[in-house]
Amino acid sequence: MKKLIESIVAKPVKPGMVGDGFRVFNYIPRGGITQRRISPFLMLDFNAAFDFGPSDHIRGVDVHPHKGFETVTIAYQGSVAHYDSAGSSGVINPGDVQWMTAGNGILHKEFHEESFSKKGGLFEMVQLWVNLPKKDKSVAPHYQALTAENMGKLVLDNNQGQVNIIAGGTAGVNGPASTYTPINLFDIQLNSGGTFTTSIPSTHNTALLIVNGHIEVNGAEAAEHSFVLFKNEGDEISIQANTKSVILLLSGEPINEPIASYGPFVMNTDAEIREAIIDFNMGKFGYLE
Repeated sequence: MKKLIESIVAKPVKPGMVGDGFRVFNYIPRGGITQRRISPFLMLDFNAAFDFGPSDHIRGVDVHPHKGFETVTIAYQGSVAHYDSAGSSGVINPGDVQWMTAGNGILHKEFHEESFSKKGGLFEMVQLWVNLPKKDKSVAPHYQALTAENMGKLVLDNNQGQVNIIAGGTAGVNGPASTYTPINLFDIQLNSGGTFTTSIPSTHNTALLIVNGHIEVNGAEAAEHSFVLFKNEGDEISIQANTKSVILLLSGEPINEPIASYGPFVMNTDAEIREAIIDFNMGKFGYLE
C-alpha cells in the first residue's frame, strides 16, 4: 500500500541566519510539524543554494554547545570545516556528511572552509538534528566521518539516477552511518523522467525535502524546496522526477519519550535541561578556542 501524504509544505517565505555563514530555511519544527510529530528528528534547516561571494572573512558559527542529540550536516555544494571539544575536526565537501553525536555534552564550531570562502561559489547544505533516547543521552561525544566515496550507492537502471544511502538501507544496499534508533536517510538523485520506489515501515515518521527539481510522489506533485510529510499509513513511496531532481528522504522510528528542549540542549525533563546548563557553565563540555 502506498504511503498516504499528510501535507506538502511550501518553502518558508524568509530565510534566517545561523551565525553569518548559514542562510537557512527552517522546516522542522514548523507549524504542525512538531518535534514529537516528526520524532526522532528535532530540527531541519536547509541552506538552499546561495552564493555568499568571495571573502577573506571566514563565515560560519563560532563555538557553541550541544547535548542530548546528534547533528547531521549534508553537503550538496560548497565546503564546511568543523571542530569540536572532543578533538575531532575535518572538512566536508559535496556528497560528504558530518554526523556528530553530542551525547553528554560537546562544544562545536563550523565555518566555510578557508579556500572555498576566499573564492566564493554556491553553498548548499542541510543540517538535521536527530534525537537520542534517554538511555543514550549520556554517551561520550563522538564523530562519524561519512565521505561521498563511502556512501551506500544504489545505481538505478536505464540511467534513471542514483540513490546515495547515508543511513538505513533499501534494495539490499546499506548506508555507513551508525544510528541509535532505526533511521533511513537517502540522498536521491534522479534524472528527468527517472523513478525510484522504496518501502518504509508504516510506523516510521517519514518526510521528503525536495532539494532541487520537481517531482511526483505517490500521485501528488511536489515543487522545488517543498517538504512532503507522510501519514503513518502504508509503506510504499514512489517518486518520479519531472525534471532533474535531488530529494532527501528521512524516516525514523519514533522515540516515545518526553522532549524537553532549550536551545542547543535536548533532554527529557526541565530538571535535566537545568543540569545541562550548569554542566556547560562549569566547563564539563571541554574546551574549544
